[in-house]
Amino acid sequence: MTPPEPLETRQTATLAEIARAAGVSAPTVSKVLNGRADVAPATRSRVEELLRAHGYRRRRAEASRSPLIDLVFHELESAWAMEVIRGVENVARDAGLSVVLSESAGRLTPGRTWADQVAARRPHGVILVLSGLDESQRALLTSRSIPFVVMDPAGDPGVDVPSIGATNWQGGLAATRHLIELGHTRIGAITGPSRMMCSRARVDGYRAALETAGLPVDPALIATGDFHHEAGYRQGLELLRRPDRPTAVFALNDLQALGLYEAARELGLRIPEDLSVVGFDDLPVAPWVGPPLTTVRQPLTEMAEAAAKLVLDLGREDQPPVATRVELATSLVVRASTAAPPA
Repeated sequence: MTPPEPLETRQTATLAEIARAAGVSAPTVSKVLNGRADVAPATRSRVEELLRAHGYRRRRAEASRSPLIDLVFHELESAWAMEVIRGVENVARDAGLSVVLSESAGRLTPGRTWADQVAARRPHGVILVLSGLDESQRALLTSRSIPFVVMDPAGDPGVDVPSIGATNWQGGLAATRHLIELGHTRIGAITGPSRMMCSRARVDGYRAALETAGLPVDPALIATGDFHHEAGYRQGLELLRRPDRPTAVFALNDLQALGLYEAARELGLRIPEDLSVVGFDDLPVAPWVGPPLTTVRQPLTEMAEAAAKLVLDLGREDQPPVATRVELATSLVVRASTAAPPA
């Protein structure tokens, strides 16, 4: 007796089964699969649930794809984003593809409308930056054979989610160790949001450097920021107005470091004579500020290129990628914003 054909290759039968279970026609199921808008929300939800329950996946050969890569940002307006866009476009251009940009408006997962739009576009792949997908969104993309990669994930993306990151812990360690080697013992930090893994890893590296050197970790010197310029300025003022102010501050990204520069100038403190500052990212502006910023280089363009190559590799059935969880190395770039503490 011939065994039944695997579910993934029995597209017609599977569509018929799903349609029968949902109480709709097979063309209606096809409309849902193709992201068509002319399906009632309740019907769409019922069909999507059955698609997930059956583990249905369109065969890639039958799933016509648009010449696009969807690039989704947690927040789009920053020099950081421009470096990522440049990296993705480098790869997309060579592959003859275009890049579609969208923003989740500060949310850690895009809205449902976005998922429907992606299903309708059927791009070659989706790259999410400092963001992620909920279970239903992942199932929607998987059922349509649309590969996705998370770059610098905000939270734990899950063991089965392809991701590209950087060695954030090592970068935080290197930044703080550099300040310790210069002779600083009171080192402050302006963090990013605690819900973001990259921020927590950098703070952990900062703590490890202090503890390894036998220096206390003073909670009063750790200020919570949000990776924006304004937070660096606001939290910088609070740290620098303390009677026992730090002689050095590790701002966990370059934008906050620039805000800290502004706070120091307002208080009449010179960098690096009175205050040493280290950032993180090495944005293009870092060498051109006064004084040039010592920072941890995060290879943003290379990370974006790796994410784009990975998402394209995931779409090739004949050559699956060897590794789907990758971390690129960070490196300390020493410039003129750090020096020995004042006597």
